[in-house]
Amino acid sequence: MLELLLTALMSPALQDVPPVYPQAELASPRVQLTVYLPDARAGYYRGTRFDWSGAIASLRWQGHEYFGPWFDRHDPLLHDGITGPVEEFQAGDSSVGYAEAPVGGTFVRIGVGHVRKPDEPAYRRFSTYEIVDGGTWTVERGPQSLTFVHTLAEGGGYAYVYRKTLRLDGDTLVLDHALTNTGRKRIDTSVYNHNFFTLDRQPTASPIVVRFPFEPKATRAIAPLAGITGRDLRFSRALAPRETVFTEIDGFGTTATDYDFTLLHQDTKAAVRIRGDRPLTALVFWSAARTVCPEPYVDASVDPGKTTTWRIKGRGEKSQGRQGTRDKA
Repeated sequence: MLELLLTALMSPALQDVPPVYPQAELASPRVQLTVYLPDARAGYYRGTRFDWSGAIASLRWQGHEYFGPWFDRHDPLLHDGITGPVEEFQAGDSSVGYAEAPVGGTFVRIGVGHVRKPDEPAYRRFSTYEIVDGGTWTVERGPQSLTFVHTLAEGGGYAYVYRKTLRLDGDTLVLDHALTNTGRKRIDTSVYNHNFFTLDRQPTASPIVVRFPFEPKATRAIAPLAGITGRDLRFSRALAPRETVFTEIDGFGTTATDYDFTLLHQDTKAAVRIRGDRPLTALVFWSAARTVCPEPYVDASVDPGKTTTWRIKGRGEKSQGRQGTRDKA
């Protein structure tokens, strides 16, 4: 009997069944949203690079899909094994408290917790660190919203309460953030949204256009895979499985009006417009064969006893084909 049970458990049919991760649903008349929930034991993402809250498994609007897996194999502990508009907090080239923490001490990954600093020559952004204190997560459900609250007790002088709300307002997805510093030390940090768009699960190729409100200037060579004409960044051809496009982008101003970009697929006619309420402090662009990622940075620094807030809005639109015009939904 035991031998039969082991044989059954090892059968390809059972091994191919994907795990079910904790998740929740939101919906409005034209938007259907599936969101992964933070869970230290069973969560879809348990790495230490990105904030654990608000990872979107799927967002469908009028038959178009905007997020989803962009990799062939998923590992919950991999630094980028995540989907949807996810955020990473940085302090310069490392993380909050890293520079002052001794070997064996802890530093902070906002949205993750206090993590162990090993004996290493420099911060490793793409590594998964040991979580010493993951804090506590609560999820508040509203009629059209999910609010994630991460409370982290003090360690090394750093503590916070971080709230992120995903709210549907008609066809618009609103991401509201509030970071309250409950520790003794100032939190100096920037935060960016990696986005990980997968428009209609189509490959990254020439029908995809990213449009900015200013004339973007790539600081690194992106040819021959992509190029910039006026305010549009366009791909020259389909990216091969191991090809990527990466550059920092200059040309934005000092007001929040430049936190505004549109991503559109000229064949499937899916498009989305993203806007933020904070001025950009940096802008990075990265894309792989199955995802397109404008990465806008804003300042989220906050003094002890204070709260800082920021908001991002995303709205579905319809591209009108190769001419690049569009109508709002």
